[in-house]
Amino acid sequence: MNVLVINAGSSSLKYQLFDMETEEVLAKGNCDRIGTSGFMKHKPLSNNKPVFESEIDLPSHKEAIAAVIEKLTCDEYGVIASLAEINAVGHRVVNGGSKLTEGVLIDQAVIDAIEKCIPLAPNHNPANLTGIDACRTAMPGVPNVAVFDTGFHSTIPDYAYTYAIPYKYLEENDIRRYGFHGTSHSFVAKKAAELLQKPDAKGTKIITCHFGNGVSLAAIKDGESIDTTMGLTPLEGMPMGTRSGSVDPALFSVLAEQDGLSVKETLDMLNNESGVLGVSGLSNDFRDVEAKAGFDINTGDRDESVEIDKRSKLALDIFCYQAAKYIGSYIAVMGGVDAIVFTAGVGENSPYTRRGVCSFLNGIGICIDEEANKFRGRDYITDITGEDSIAKVFVIPTDEELVIARDTKKLVSG
Repeated sequence: MNVLVINAGSSSLKYQLFDMETEEVLAKGNCDRIGTSGFMKHKPLSNNKPVFESEIDLPSHKEAIAAVIEKLTCDEYGVIASLAEINAVGHRVVNGGSKLTEGVLIDQAVIDAIEKCIPLAPNHNPANLTGIDACRTAMPGVPNVAVFDTGFHSTIPDYAYTYAIPYKYLEENDIRRYGFHGTSHSFVAKKAAELLQKPDAKGTKIITCHFGNGVSLAAIKDGESIDTTMGLTPLEGMPMGTRSGSVDPALFSVLAEQDGLSVKETLDMLNNESGVLGVSGLSNDFRDVEAKAGFDINTGDRDESVEIDKRSKLALDIFCYQAAKYIGSYIAVMGGVDAIVFTAGVGENSPYTRRGVCSFLNGIGICIDEEANKFRGRDYITDITGEDSIAKVFVIPTDEELVIARDTKKLVSG
């Protein structure tokens, strides 16, 4: 069975094609700048065919899906002979609300339910629906499956997901902490449990740190999520690449009175102009900010040839401090920790960030091996635990697409 996994963003589309008999990735790629200039990268992996990387006309997701299909099947770059070799399509959907907590075959009722959740994920669910519609149009008769970012966190207890506001709003508007990045947290937590020689995860206490442009942490006990940093929307929790993370809600009133900002303008600012970008004034890319702050991005060491930019350094310090605060609180509510996992773009590739977070944890006995930590860009698991650490510290590459492909295969196979 071949499964095509689609992750559609507002102006992008990432994809991977899996042979699910072996779980081999046959090809992967991304379409960027959809609706504007258009750019595509397609990488065949199952043969010696060349990589395609070029500007391409992509006025909408419909054309992006058509481009993906063309590259997968063409003689020069293809890995399958025809569209008939795609047996199912799995879609990442950010928010399924409180009703859709597991992967599901997509029909009109599922589409309607995803649409109802748009207010909970206004930047993500519309793009996910666009990708679904484009695939159903291009591949009629091929089953499509939705796998939800929020699903893994459906095990969080009510006292952890309930906001302390009048209860009628919670009931009437489906307001609660949902959490996101569920496929990533689930994947790396299972890997960590295996490394702890407890593949069933029973008795394990694991904290997973998904550090990318979007950032979330999760407390995972006995293999189940019991708390996570993101909330009703992906804006809550940690400061991120462009998102502020948690702020005093009264900020909306203050900015309205002092700067005349509307609710929408403030939300746009908190989502797109804040976080590491907002504080540093430089970039949402941690590599740029680390270099400007005077650190070697490959080792995390101080680069004495570069003068420290104070705002860039402050942005990094805020990030590491807030992450350590969440880790400490999760250790408290779980009654200990067996392993801390760093994953995703920043977690897997920034030795500075990993060291910075763990430096705040030295006082409770968690430390890393400084030399083992000096790497970026590995595609395999690395143990960076310090000699006297009371908990293991792992760097585990995430594979959200494989989780989606597995769920898709399971549902389609019945």
